Amino acid sequence: MTLRVNGSTRLAGIIGSPIGHTLSPAMHNAVYEHLDLDWVYIPLPVADETDLYQLLGAIRVLPFVGFNVTMPYKQAMLSLCDEVAMLARMAGAVNTVHFEGGRLIGYNTDGRGLLESLSLEAGFDPLGKDIVLVGAGGAAGAAFVSFMLGKARRITVVNRNLDRADELVARMRSHLRVTEAATIETASAESAIASADLIVNATPIGMKDGDPSPVPAAWLKPGQVVADMIYRATETPLQKAAHEAGAVAINGLGMLVSQGALAVDIWSESAQIRTPREVMRAAAEQAMVAMHTKEIDL
Repeated sequence: MTLRVNGSTRLAGIIGSPIGHTLSPAMHNAVYEHLDLDWVYIPLPVADETDLYQLLGAIRVLPFVGFNVTMPYKQAMLSLCDEVAMLARMAGAVNTVHFEGGRLIGYNTDGRGLLESLSLEAGFDPLGKDIVLVGAGGAAGAAFVSFMLGKARRITVVNRNLDRADELVARMRSHLRVTEAATIETASAESAIASADLIVNATPIGMKDGDPSPVPAAWLKPGQVVADMIYRATETPLQKAAHEAGAVAINGLGMLVSQGALAVDIWSESAQIRTPREVMRAAAEQAMVAMHTKEIDL
């Protein structure tokens, strides 16, 4: 792949910290070339919220089409956008921003990306299902909204800090129609997890070598679907636990690809083009393998 940069090239990127291992530039630049878009996607590491404010000021005067937001700034972006879409407000987090007419418009594509990944990779539909969400941050909020709109029967938020789980469910309470919601501390979650149709890890646990599984294998069972939002070249600890229990396990790569493709759909403002997921996934997989090989060689 050869990046073509000229005087009319538009910018896109990803804001976060740390982002040294992000796959987003590889998959975005590959699909821009495929779609013949005169865009380039770059990593935008930001040390703290003060630097984030300064970066957003620069973005407003540079030729940005939009940008993605990852940890730890998804929730902070809510108050920094000029306008925030309803799904992002409900989720309590922004992961995609469209720079349009000098204004920052915030969206959240995480939940839709997760649903798309679950459907494609595990044949899972949330309608009428019991779901456990492990975690109570921005990613969990986006997942909760999508499962709620997908008419899940019950969503249980499991978190070490029960107050955060309670806050998430309280924020959703007025939107609940057919879905029941509950919270429980991680240490007491065995029964809820064992009876669930789907378990989703929305925490960073499993990202680093040596991390445990956020859910013990003994709590899982055959027939369940287990989705880890984390992606890595090797099996995540949760994937390993799920396989040991005979459950269907997927990692977060499909979600990463789908949410990124949805972001391109938003930025391009074209209803005629559906960003090809297969191009983005192939580039992401290649970059992930290359990164893993480099780590082994070090």
